[in-house]
Amino acid sequence: MACATLVLLVAGCKDRAPELAPVSKPSSAGSSSAPATDQWLGKWIGPEGTFLQLAGSNGRYEVTIQNLDGPRTFSGQAAGDRIEFERNGVKESLRATNGAETGMKWLSERSSCLTVRAGEGYCRD
Repeated sequence: MACATLVLLVAGCKDRAPELAPVSKPSSAGSSSAPATDQWLGKWIGPEGTFLQLAGSNGRYEVTIQNLDGPRTFSGQAAGDRIEFERNGVKESLRATNGAETGMKWLSERSSCLTVRAGEGYCRD
């Protein structure tokens, strides 16, 4: 008797299609997250009145550098863990460092900095 009941149950299940959860493709807008370099937006201070200002988002930036000659603005874009931009025909990049890695004694004790090259750095703290 138990076998007959089991056969009827199994036979009844064959008439139904299994219910599967719908599969949806991830949307292209929601699948990409902002690059880590977006966390660098804002003002970074250097020595003797110099500064770096980053504006923009989603990996595209306006890089404003104030040096002793005055402010200049460059277009930049995220490249992994850096922001690349061109200045005076030279490809430059910003990278996260500490004060000692800037190569500047005025910033050596700082911990949250951005460096273009040794001797050119800007810090927040």
